[in-house]
Amino acid sequence: MTAAIHIHALNKTFLGGRKALQDIHLDIQQGEMVALIGASGSGKSTLLRHMAGLMAGDAAGAGLVQIHGKTVQAHGKIASDIRKTRSGVGFVFQQFNLVDRLPVIINVLAGALHRVPMWRSLTRWFSAAEVARGMDALRRVGIAECSGQRASTLSGGQQQRAAIARALVQGAKLILADEPIASLDPESSRKVMDILARVNREDQCTVVVSLHQVNVAMKYCPRTVALHHGRVVYDGPSIALTPALLRELYGAEADEILSLGDHITSLQDKKPAAPHLVWPTPVEAMAQAACAA
Repeated sequence: MTAAIHIHALNKTFLGGRKALQDIHLDIQQGEMVALIGASGSGKSTLLRHMAGLMAGDAAGAGLVQIHGKTVQAHGKIASDIRKTRSGVGFVFQQFNLVDRLPVIINVLAGALHRVPMWRSLTRWFSAAEVARGMDALRRVGIAECSGQRASTLSGGQQQRAAIARALVQGAKLILADEPIASLDPESSRKVMDILARVNREDQCTVVVSLHQVNVAMKYCPRTVALHHGRVVYDGPSIALTPALLRELYGAEADEILSLGDHITSLQDKKPAAPHLVWPTPVEAMAQAACAA
């Protein structure tokens, strides 16, 4: 089976000689939900941008990034057909990346622009079927009632859910989420992570999400890739990320990662999630499978 993401020997050096990514080798299969963790400056956002073809790696060497078998970049050059490849990749930014003055539904329907003629994209004219698809996406993320509001009137959590709805309208088979809960309150964080996990499960959409909180990664993502100074220092089951292992991987920088509490868990202890958003965490799923056996 062709990997959803294949990365071989990827390096990125910024001006001044700082190594942002160092010899990255990574394969992520279709349908996985994978967390990227690491301290600030470890290379998480840079790696996601390389996956999406928003940034090119070093020209020297054999650096290669492929999405669903199609080349995104090779030897430091972005592929000429990158727009076609990128049409299947939804990117959820930390700061939402919505047009504040436009209605939420128009922001969401922007995910369909790669399928419509240029004149329709310029005039923002969408068919009834496209609008219905946009409304369905907004219902899936729980903010259909906000469809006519300007994006600027939404809370941060609602804007992030609108960004996910845009990826759904896009028909993305891969969602890259760059610290999507970094600036959100606990309730909004829970909703966003629940929705990403539900999209992963229901649509078999591959999800790669960068996170600061290790416990959140363990709760939602069966697999974690840990970065340290631009290198992959761990790639394996999230459940194995004990404080002892993190200190072994990160040394003194582990304190920055471990100091971030799992505010989502504390919230769920007080208020159960909505029934339609409840499913086993990776730990619970393993326990249930063991009991069933």
